[in-house]
Amino acid sequence: MRADDDGTARPEPGLRVGPPKTVAGGVPAVLSTARHALGEMGVRRSLRTLARVNQLSGFDCPGCAWPDPSERGHVEFCENGAKAVAEEATTRRVGREFFASHGVAELARMDERELGKSGRITEPMWLAPGATHYAPISWEDAFALVGERLRALPSPDAAAFYTSGRTSNEAAFCYQLFARCLGTNNLPDCSNMCHESSGAALGETIGIGKGSVSLEDVERAGLLFVVGQNPGTNHPRMLSALERAKRNGARIVAVNPLREAGLIRFKHPQRASDVLGSGTDLADLYLQIRVNGDLALFQALGRMLLEAHDSGAPVVDEQFVSGHTEGFEQYAAHVRGLDWEAVDAATGLDRSELTAAYELLAAHDRVVVCWAMGLTQHRNSVPTIREIVNVLLLRGAIGRPGAGLCPVRGHSNVQGDRTMGINESPPASFLDALGAEFAFSPPRVPGHDVVETIRAMRDGSVSVFVSLGGNFASATPDTAVTESALRSCALTVQVSTKLNRSHAVTGAEALVLPCLGRTEEDVRAGRPQSVTVEDSMSAVHMSAGTLPPASGSLRSEVAIVCGIARATLGPESPVAWEGLADDYDVIRDHVSRVVPGFESFNERVRRPGGFVLPHAPRDRREFPTATGKARFTVNVLEVVEVPDGHLLMQTVRSHDQFNTTIYGQDDRYRGVHGGRRVVFVHPDDVTRLGLVDGEVVDIVGEHRGTTRVAPGFRVVGYPTARGCCATYFPETNVLVPLDSTAEGSNTPTSKSVVVRLVRAAPAR
Repeated sequence: MRADDDGTARPEPGLRVGPPKTVAGGVPAVLSTARHALGEMGVRRSLRTLARVNQLSGFDCPGCAWPDPSERGHVEFCENGAKAVAEEATTRRVGREFFASHGVAELARMDERELGKSGRITEPMWLAPGATHYAPISWEDAFALVGERLRALPSPDAAAFYTSGRTSNEAAFCYQLFARCLGTNNLPDCSNMCHESSGAALGETIGIGKGSVSLEDVERAGLLFVVGQNPGTNHPRMLSALERAKRNGARIVAVNPLREAGLIRFKHPQRASDVLGSGTDLADLYLQIRVNGDLALFQALGRMLLEAHDSGAPVVDEQFVSGHTEGFEQYAAHVRGLDWEAVDAATGLDRSELTAAYELLAAHDRVVVCWAMGLTQHRNSVPTIREIVNVLLLRGAIGRPGAGLCPVRGHSNVQGDRTMGINESPPASFLDALGAEFAFSPPRVPGHDVVETIRAMRDGSVSVFVSLGGNFASATPDTAVTESALRSCALTVQVSTKLNRSHAVTGAEALVLPCLGRTEEDVRAGRPQSVTVEDSMSAVHMSAGTLPPASGSLRSEVAIVCGIARATLGPESPVAWEGLADDYDVIRDHVSRVVPGFESFNERVRRPGGFVLPHAPRDRREFPTATGKARFTVNVLEVVEVPDGHLLMQTVRSHDQFNTTIYGQDDRYRGVHGGRRVVFVHPDDVTRLGLVDGEVVDIVGEHRGTTRVAPGFRVVGYPTARGCCATYFPETNVLVPLDSTAEGSNTPTSKSVVVRLVRAAPAR
């Protein structure tokens, strides 16, 4: 039963809350890894599968995009990576019997964990118009159905093609090629909801929308800022890199409204001395900043650097600034006029804390700033990231070993998908190269991103929605609006390994097309195939599964995309889709002639560890902007207004979660067990709002005259910044307005939701 079915509060009966932890990893991580792996795969399958994760001759973890070290041990996975692998390599199966006994209405009543834990989907399924249950359909009939519906559209722009960050480079390249051969740039993807703000800010300031560091830079840094990021849960292997940096003498500044165990201390779970010992202290300075206070923080640091520079301190790299940047004078004039009261209001930090951060910054020229979605999902996310660039430009900390910009991507190939052309508004140079390679004219009109796609489905201008992986219904904002938009479609198509909420939120007609997972062998035309992925630091490498497929009926993402394309476009298509589906080397040869940096793709990716894509700012201190220089920018400091009696809410993951996949009901680092409907609030705010720790509230958001309610959340007094609160997504995506997005990236503002907590009426 969903907690909000009848609109009343229902405390989760098994929910227990204890004190948060102050150390990540250790024995609990080992036990959790074993429990999840053995529970899903058994002993022999677990040993066989986990031994190949992130190995040179193995498969890339389907979890986060943290890069692999050049020297790899026998164990190259983290606890949450093991959970992702185990859920994909599970021995559970969802066949036609399951669908016959579980109608769509029943699927809709199951929560995300129940759906995901049901097992791997074994054959294509079709929900006919008016039907209550999915029924089996052959692959050729499924492809023909999609092709017929797409050809019948009044315009190619009446279709949208969504992509998950798990998709391989080869599948992504074929997918965007198909959409553009059809005639549309409607290619929304998960980047639109996570690091779109990073790409927009970095593209504008340094000329390339990717980070400028390598893993070696992180480990060689003198000072690391970890901002708006919880690596202990979202990128656990990053903790090993931070530990190595600390042992090399680095200092770490953590900037996060919540006190997170993974930023305080780390016990390496693969090292006996750590498991049994005290581990490594990570953050030298922990700034519990108010939600959305990061722009003010970096603007304040910039002003302090300039004031010290004016007094003669050598804290500004004048040679770098004069030789490689533009816009310094305008930036400096703006920041020198910074209002300290506005900084205090935005950050909630003591001036002594700002001074401590400045002193560390001024003492180190090898500075790396890492960030994740805690920075990218605000209205002012793009200006915030531009402000980080400003500070690093002052220090000359771009293109220097041990220094640079480090946006940490959340899904294993989300960066690669964008590189392969999954972009609703691609550069003209990409379309030129694509058209020349395949002898056709790609569409030039920009397509829809995620938010625009939801609006287009809602308004009826998009009626066919295809999803290559992912869980669109649960990953997106404004849940009621999104689900209504999906249900208004004529056809929804989900290419998936497992069930999720999107399989129960369908158009009038729906298809579920089951695909191979990363862990599984992919054999085409009698030959084993490998795919490639790109990590957060622009390294491209191969991935080849080793397990027998969960079902003999499964097809690879590449084969599914090419099958749909062939059925839709017919023999007159300029692309030999059958050849692409049967030999991924052919795809890579095309990529090598279309995408810069992929020359001799097949040869270079077969070298141990693959290759690193070129990055002019990192490699040569050259900036591919219009003027050839990095840009200082002027960013107006605006403080989010939070009315009296309200809080500023951010959505976060639990430790038993990856994106919308829920592995379990525990978040042990935050002390939560057996449930997810909690709201973390500073104890002083609990008292100020007239509430009591442990009572149940409804969370109410109001935006432009519309009220949204997420009912039945337990109040948890927690060490977070005052005036703020945190909740898990996707449960509170219902509170994120569709029309509240970041300026310059259109990313939903899931980290800046003004809410009030209302004491819930007792459950009936």
